[in-house]
Amino acid sequence: MSGVRKRNLPQGTFTAEVTSLDHEGRGVARLDGRVTFIADALPGETVEFKYLSQRRDQAEGQVTAVLVASPDRVTPPCEHFGLCGGCALQHLAPAKQIEWKQHELMQTLQRIGKVTPREVAPALTAPTLGYRRRARVGVKFVEKKGGTLVGFRERGCSFLATLNSCKVLDPRVGEKLTVIARMIDTLSVRALIPQIEMAASHHVVLVLRVLQPPTEQDRATLAAFSAEHGFEILLQPGGLNTIEPLEEVLTDGSRRPGERWPLHYSPDGSDAKLAFEPADFIQVNGPLSEAMVRQSIEWLDPQPGDSVLELFAGLGNFTVPLAKTGAAVTAVEGDKGLVARGDANCKANGVGTVQWHVADLFKPDSQAPYLQAKFDLALIDPPRAGAIEIMPLLIAKKPKRILYVSCHPATLARDAALLVEGGYVLTKAGAMDMFPHTSHVESMALFERKSGGGGRGTGDRA
Repeated sequence: MSGVRKRNLPQGTFTAEVTSLDHEGRGVARLDGRVTFIADALPGETVEFKYLSQRRDQAEGQVTAVLVASPDRVTPPCEHFGLCGGCALQHLAPAKQIEWKQHELMQTLQRIGKVTPREVAPALTAPTLGYRRRARVGVKFVEKKGGTLVGFRERGCSFLATLNSCKVLDPRVGEKLTVIARMIDTLSVRALIPQIEMAASHHVVLVLRVLQPPTEQDRATLAAFSAEHGFEILLQPGGLNTIEPLEEVLTDGSRRPGERWPLHYSPDGSDAKLAFEPADFIQVNGPLSEAMVRQSIEWLDPQPGDSVLELFAGLGNFTVPLAKTGAAVTAVEGDKGLVARGDANCKANGVGTVQWHVADLFKPDSQAPYLQAKFDLALIDPPRAGAIEIMPLLIAKKPKRILYVSCHPATLARDAALLVEGGYVLTKAGAMDMFPHTSHVESMALFERKSGGGGRGTGDRA
């Protein structure tokens, strides 16, 4: 990190009173006129800590002892908390985690967007353990550590942590990290497998990135492991388009490509089913995602015959539920593969009238076919970068309501300011705990177009 002084750091431990949490979930204290961010410290606590880095105006530290504990402090559910960099807030009670995230969302909307919602919606929550159905875990053969490591990186560095289990992964995988690691130990290509993509629905898929083709014995080992543990194992020798199942060996010794096990999930808890590929983007937290989709339909309130523009549509997570209301949906997504699967998902669920378009929403074209119609409503679900490029064109379409699903409060706040300047009011917003025990803040916001262009109020830009 540029400007960080790691030489001549103050040695020993120091005492600090913690006043708040920063956006990464670290405790904030002030010592000698300098802001100090202390990992694993909570507001209201008095802690001992050691310095990790120091600059002129700020420093970073790590708790070594809690002298006065917050009533919100809990025992982390994972034995690896503090070593593994996957979670930052397991020491804070889950109810307080989402309370903090709600506060972070409102503060960011005001600080960056200069806007406050007219209504603060209750935060969406779901089970806080075993929730991750999609993840990429690192793999590294380290002889000095006894063999293969499977899991996430250590906090603050690039080394893989030595993990026995992971409490936030689907337990079918999270409780078998050591079993998977020991199996990889037996492969001739164990040093040439850098990562595993995990996807879980009614069964679990493990996609092994292989930098060298596995031997016949390796393939036999993988097939036996698949049969024993119920995992579907796929190999990825190159890009995403190279993902392939293990070959099946027939009784006469010949081979044929293995059959794929279909993956699917319900977007809203109904009987609707969306098929997806192991490397496709889907929301990692199934129960929370279902609640999110149901709330989005409730807030947007599409009626039969309404025209809805959906941007960043993916493979149909919102599209199918929107279309099932009787609304006419125009779905736009930049990835051709996702558009193909989204279209197939709509047809498989009996909503084949959805119009799908492939378009780069970060380089929008005002003459694009999807922008030539009039829309009553809009739903957007952009990545962390937000949707600033499409905002002027979206505002120009003048939909009466815009539902914005966000995975980054700062870009939501920036885009909210543009919407308010463009004639919209932020009527309600609330956080969603998509990633419990982490500092990630996901949220939903509803914007409604002003009818008469009256004076400003709550929900308008200050």
